[in-house]
Amino acid sequence: MAGWMTGLLLAAALVAPVQAQRVEGDSARAQGLYEAEVPVGSQSDAARGPALSRALAQVLGKISGDASASSRPGVGQELRRAAQYAEHYDYRQDEGVSATGAPSFQTTLVVRFDREAVDGLAAALGLPVWPEPRPKPVLWLAIDDGSGPRLVSLQQNNVVRPVLERARQRGYQLGLPRGSAAEQAGVGAIWRGDTAAIARLSARYQPPMQLIGKLQRAGSGWRADWTFVDNGRVLSEWTSERGDARQAMSAGADGAADALVKRYARVAPVGEPGNYRVVFTGLASSDDFIRLASTLQAMPVVRRAVPMRATPDGVEYELELVTGLPGFRRMANRDVIAEVEDVTGTPTFRMVR
Repeated sequence: MAGWMTGLLLAAALVAPVQAQRVEGDSARAQGLYEAEVPVGSQSDAARGPALSRALAQVLGKISGDASASSRPGVGQELRRAAQYAEHYDYRQDEGVSATGAPSFQTTLVVRFDREAVDGLAAALGLPVWPEPRPKPVLWLAIDDGSGPRLVSLQQNNVVRPVLERARQRGYQLGLPRGSAAEQAGVGAIWRGDTAAIARLSARYQPPMQLIGKLQRAGSGWRADWTFVDNGRVLSEWTSERGDARQAMSAGADGAADALVKRYARVAPVGEPGNYRVVFTGLASSDDFIRLASTLQAMPVVRRAVPMRATPDGVEYELELVTGLPGFRRMANRDVIAEVEDVTGTPTFRMVR
């Protein structure tokens, strides 16, 4: 037993990271749910590693709709291995103007992640999955800066860019009304909270969802009152008070995302965290034992793996699992491990040649 135990201790040194391929483009942009972009200080390997982690955190937040997805158990470990989930990456240079008026440049890393791998990670760790296609609610926002409330329409989309961008970060998009005379006249309904009147105005748009907000000055800051309506039903109401109007607006996108995720996202059953005994068979050599240990070490659902005893053709482990056996089964690499019929009362997996 000591021989293969020693081999298991060597496994960590034998795990080779997967490197994403760089695909160069003239105007790289993150487009879909499985793409993200983050600012970086340089194009060096040292800067790219942490940036890939931030990019994967963005993607997990988008596919789940959960703004705190990166703090879920097991996720942090996988963020450190973000390169293994990346299909390709590129860089974009954006030119701007500094506070002194001199030209400035910002380098942005744009990453596409493997959809199947990321979906598997989310399912194994019990992250909610918000299915596509995502709805595109209409944002009915009236702003009073002291001269009376006015509706923000499609022509003033720059005014509400913070809330539109925050919605994209949460994995969905917001639309704006076109700003017809009838829609402009509806600003009074927004201000008095007449959601039925706004729903009637919004009947020409699809889907029948409205994010209704009124933003006004409050002391030295701003206050926004929000109502999210889905097919005539009020799903959520909340208030955001911030020192900056852009932050108060962004909170509208967060509240709508939370309401949508609560109603539409689904979580695959993953079981209870804890310690589980699991038998692995089909181990014929020290290389097999090392390969098994490497596989377990790489699984985010496995917090700790301790070999307990040798069996005639394998080993029994005690696994400390983040999300229980269902999550472990979902994450198991079928090219390396395959579950077999349990005849001993202990879950049993076989190493695949």
